[in-house]
Amino acid sequence: MAPVVKVYGTAKSWNISRVLVSLEEAGVKYEVVAVDFAAGEHMSPAHLARNPFGQVPVLEDGDFCLWEAIFHHVSSPSLITYTFCLQQQSRAITKYVCRKYKPELLRVGNLEGSAMVDVWLEVEAHQYSPVMEAILMEIRLRPIFGQQVDDRVVEKNIEKLKKVLGVYESRLSSSKYLAGDFISLADLNHVSTMLCLGITTYFLHPQISVS
Repeated sequence: MAPVVKVYGTAKSWNISRVLVSLEEAGVKYEVVAVDFAAGEHMSPAHLARNPFGQVPVLEDGDFCLWEAIFHHVSSPSLITYTFCLQQQSRAITKYVCRKYKPELLRVGNLEGSAMVDVWLEVEAHQYSPVMEAILMEIRLRPIFGQQVDDRVVEKNIEKLKKVLGVYESRLSSSKYLAGDFISLADLNHVSTMLCLGITTYFLHPQISVS
């Protein structure tokens, strides 16, 4: 029997893989459906019917379709097509997956626990990810297009990331996971970008391992 859940995009994108991590943790069978941005598939009538902005990720769960509409602008024209695919957010989709298939990842029913999940989801989205993505744009994407990595941008954001991870270290010195003594979506949403950086030689933080 074919999986009911379909995810449109490419698993190489850290925002698509963020969705896949939540599906894996929730034990949901799914299918990844590639969208060829270079061929203009994202602007095809079929895909625009799924997402009127022509973006990914898109999740189809039976007759229900959920899409994202946030785009991070990049200054390099040669990166626009590829990063248009990569840089969409996926947090509404991951929350939906958890609410339907594994609500304990959001600590549903526990006011204080769910509040802490929300806090660290916000930290990930607004403190951690913007800095991490600035680094990944340089060290992962520019080489794909044969472009020079701007080491100044990388080092500047590495220093910002170290400060953010210092806050994480403080939290994790007294808590097993970010939101408490339970694994949650707040933890899972870090996995895709951390793994991307983990396969490079860049220094993160002496006490926090990408593994």
